[in-house]
Amino acid sequence: MEHAVERVNFRQMKDGTKEEYDFLTEHETEYAAGTADRLLKALVELDESLSGYQVTRLGHSLQSATRAWRDGADIDWVVSTLLHDIGDIYAPYNHDEYAATVIRPFVREQCAWTVEKHGDFQMIYYGEHVGTDPHKRDAFRDSPYFDDCATFCERWDQSSFDPDYDMLPVSFFAPMVREVFARTPYDAAVIQSGVRAPLQDADVSAERAD
Repeated sequence: MEHAVERVNFRQMKDGTKEEYDFLTEHETEYAAGTADRLLKALVELDESLSGYQVTRLGHSLQSATRAWRDGADIDWVVSTLLHDIGDIYAPYNHDEYAATVIRPFVREQCAWTVEKHGDFQMIYYGEHVGTDPHKRDAFRDSPYFDDCATFCERWDQSSFDPDYDMLPVSFFAPMVREVFARTPYDAAVIQSGVRAPLQDADVSAERAD
């Protein structure tokens, strides 16, 4: 499709025309379609982020997502778990909020909330060693997703720093990431406000183990 314009003329947003904004909307939509691949690239770049652990941040992310997959978790949980530390490079002081903002339009509210709060929930494991309240999670006791975040941290996050764990590669998860980010943003059928899906499904887990 040919456009009457190749670049907008305005220098202030308030001066733009409908034709110019139609033009920009089409280009922005095309760009947004590549979000999944940009996130997968950012995921790989986590290999060069925070050091000192026995695994890289990429290794931790893959290991966490592999545990979720093997627990029989659904695609929202698996992709959210894979990307839960995606903010480590650019938002080291609020990486949980950063990651939640990225995934929120495309996954169940339950999963986005868990990713957003997991940093506070993790304090139960080491807060006393770094001068932080280990019970920060208690502020969220009234949330319907409290137990979900606690389970996420216990089963998939805090346990995933094992260099000997047999984790699945980025290529295994890439189709799931593309599927999730191809969804219509903020679709109520996806967000499912208030809905809680289990983190573990024994039957699915058994099928995936075959």
